[in-house]
Amino acid sequence: MNFEQSHIEGIAKVLGDTNDGLSGSEIGRILKGVGIQDIDSGNTKWKRLCNALVNHKDPSYNHIVKFIEDAMALARYLENPDNFFSLQRKINKVLSLCGLTVKDDGKISQVTQAKTINDAIKRANDFKTKLEERNVHQDILQCCMNEIRDENYFHTVFEAMKSITVKIRNIDRSNHLNLFEGQELVNKAFSSRENKDPHPLIAINSLNSETLRGEQRGFIKLLKGLYGTIRNPLAHEPRKDWEMTEQDALDIMSTISLVHRKLDRAKEYLYLV
Repeated sequence: MNFEQSHIEGIAKVLGDTNDGLSGSEIGRILKGVGIQDIDSGNTKWKRLCNALVNHKDPSYNHIVKFIEDAMALARYLENPDNFFSLQRKINKVLSLCGLTVKDDGKISQVTQAKTINDAIKRANDFKTKLEERNVHQDILQCCMNEIRDENYFHTVFEAMKSITVKIRNIDRSNHLNLFEGQELVNKAFSSRENKDPHPLIAINSLNSETLRGEQRGFIKLLKGLYGTIRNPLAHEPRKDWEMTEQDALDIMSTISLVHRKLDRAKEYLYLV
């Protein structure tokens, strides 16, 4: 890896920012902890940090990586996770020019180097890119294409939840499930019909052991939880009353993606009602 002077200045300006960056005492402690001499402690925060990083002679630049990873350690942000994601987004714009990125665990890894300013900004800010990095199911990306492009987190999640309903109904070729919504749909599709037949309409596995039947029951609870905490509130509450951050949207989309993968592997059990 190679850090140019401009890269180091950019890193220092992010981590030493007056509003969102580290405090002066934090900078001092981290410098000491990673073995970097604090040669300019009386200067402004970002200049103090920049001078310390530039002055430390390490041709491998490992000292810069160590400082960033210590500064982005998750334990520092447990009370204010939004600050972590804000700093992560800003510093990744700079690091992308070096072919590096800070991951969600606070660690640095290598990525394809950004060649232009637009590429660096897009790499750090693009909601679609972050979803693709999480390998979110393609059916979700397609059904929410416009909302993802607009980085509309509220409506992206809302449309993604609709995609679950559509996929469940499409599995049941009898169209029996078209009459139901939400948690009632989940019950009709996945719960055993003891009075008629022990098999549900749709199973996510063979159900031939207690462990597999337990997985089916857990999947039912997962779906009901999503409909109860995401789909129903989003459908009935105005957007201004429902805060949806990018991080919340990413986590929810990953969960919905898991549901889609389970449904893709589901086996169909159709019985006349």
